[in-house]
Amino acid sequence: MLRAIRRPRVLVPAVAAVLVAAVAVWWFGFRERAVAATPEATTQSVAASVTTLEKSVSASGTVTPTVSEDVSFEVSGTVLSVDVAAGDTVEAGQKLATVDTLQLNANLLEAKATLATAEATLSDLEDADDGSDVAQAQIDAASAQVDVAKAAVSDAEDAMAGATLVAPVAGLVTTVDLAVGDAVTGTSAGAGGSVGAVGAVATTGGTAQFVIVGTDSWQVEVSVDDADVALIAVGDQAELTIDGADKVFGTVSEIGLLSTSSSGVAAYPVTIDVTGSPEGVHDGVSADVSIVYERRTDVLTVPSAAVRTVDGSSVVLTKDAEGNEVETPVEVGETVGELTEITSGLAEGDQVLVTVVNQTQRSGQDRTGLDGQLPEGFPSDFDPSQFQPPGGGQGGFPGGGLGNG
Repeated sequence: MLRAIRRPRVLVPAVAAVLVAAVAVWWFGFRERAVAATPEATTQSVAASVTTLEKSVSASGTVTPTVSEDVSFEVSGTVLSVDVAAGDTVEAGQKLATVDTLQLNANLLEAKATLATAEATLSDLEDADDGSDVAQAQIDAASAQVDVAKAAVSDAEDAMAGATLVAPVAGLVTTVDLAVGDAVTGTSAGAGGSVGAVGAVATTGGTAQFVIVGTDSWQVEVSVDDADVALIAVGDQAELTIDGADKVFGTVSEIGLLSTSSSGVAAYPVTIDVTGSPEGVHDGVSADVSIVYERRTDVLTVPSAAVRTVDGSSVVLTKDAEGNEVETPVEVGETVGELTEITSGLAEGDQVLVTVVNQTQRSGQDRTGLDGQLPEGFPSDFDPSQFQPPGGGQGGFPGGGLGNG
């Protein structure tokens, strides 16, 4: 009796699973290698050069006009005219507005009448002077009344002039808080009128009737922490970087004595006056400020990367006549930024060697396996380019998942 021979069962799903797993390992582990950065060092020859070394303190702030005037009437009256609008540019002495002079003129006439009476009284007393102490006392009193009356006339005349409000400075009118027909009350209204016509603080509602800012002088206020403020002084030069403007310069005009604290660090206000009238500077733009507190010219320097320390001494690499690299001892001074001062051992124009490390990139996309080969066990005719990335089929595997056949 012949026994039927069973053939081994081909485990197609299992083989497929192993194959897919191997492909996934290859896909994730080898095919898409991240770009590898490999440092590559090159040596360059740089000449020792004479330059200017600067030490500075950096800060930032906002540009504001140096001149900002609040201008209001100091006399009382009804507004007859407003001669400028916000956005206008005015010159010093230009008319801004006027008020009626009816009451002001009456005050002036009254002051003049009082003066005339006082002068007549003084004249009569002087004519009747009999040399007695009583007569002299009356003359002195009358003379004082004349002085008072003269001052009242002067005040009234100033008040009449103040009926026309003029710009105390040239600049841009940024605020006009006044209209024809408004009644204004001067800050010093009283018998005989008010003194002055321009430059007063606002007289109605706490708001200036006109605000004029200068357009030809600017300043920047910055904060400098207590560790750096001791390094700078009034008069130090500053370099400002402002968007839309060429290089702008200035000087330190004021260093505040009262500090403010931010995150536990004390800082002091420092005011920088912009030099000249550079183009492109506007109110409210930001400025990066570098305050130079030390500047030395004609300093011999080399790149700091060229200086090494060997056995406690500073050396640089140079080349001899045969082109061989030799260590040359040098004495160094200060290091500012990426430059180091050389006080002895080199002369201007001497060539020193600097090693520069560059990052070169190498892509792993053309790598298969670890050594350019497919992992062991892959069919020799397997084409990686035809492999579908994971996620293209059911369950995250290519071809619709495991064991479908």
